[in-house]
Amino acid sequence: MNNLGERLFKLRRDKKLSQEEVAEKLNVTRQTISKWETNQSMPDFDKVVPLCELYGITTDELFIELKRKETSKNTEFVIDSAEKLKTSKKAKGIAVSIVLYFLGIVWIMISIPVMNMNPIVASAIFLLICGIATGIIIYVCIKYKKIKNKETEADKLRNQISNVVAIIVAIIYLIISFKTMAWHLTWIIWVIFGLFEEILKLVFMLRSYKDEK
Repeated sequence: MNNLGERLFKLRRDKKLSQEEVAEKLNVTRQTISKWETNQSMPDFDKVVPLCELYGITTDELFIELKRKETSKNTEFVIDSAEKLKTSKKAKGIAVSIVLYFLGIVWIMISIPVMNMNPIVASAIFLLICGIATGIIIYVCIKYKKIKNKETEADKLRNQISNVVAIIVAIIYLIISFKTMAWHLTWIIWVIFGLFEEILKLVFMLRSYKDEK
């Protein structure tokens, strides 16, 4: 039961007593019993013990059980709120990483051919951007790891999509690399694949966050 009134109603019903019979035994009016059971008022202190004796329970059983259930309910609420907050922060972190990956790709595309920058310097900056993005992803995934370890249907679907795309990307990578022999450039395909995975993860995470609301 979620409150004292519902608890008292159930106890009286289990004892197959009417409100009039309980009122007579406790020397109160039927309206008083009705108010107790509808949470309009609480039993006076001197009526608690006779009430418990009538229903065959102790005062601890009456009040501690209610407190335990309320505590359990509050704990579940706190855990659920914490999970939503973690999901939100994790999504923001991954979103920032995706933006950095995009910036890295744009940088490598314009720094050498457009800005005529030294390829080594341009590549170093590109790797630095990708490293920061990857570091953010690793950090948020560890810090905001879910309390629940059970894999959901959405997680299974996301993993299946990711595995299929990985196979396709591997085939494309090998075909392009062997055909052009530009191995020093085709590795960017894997960066794009990593970016796709993070976008996919973010989409499923946002959907899950929306469903939880």
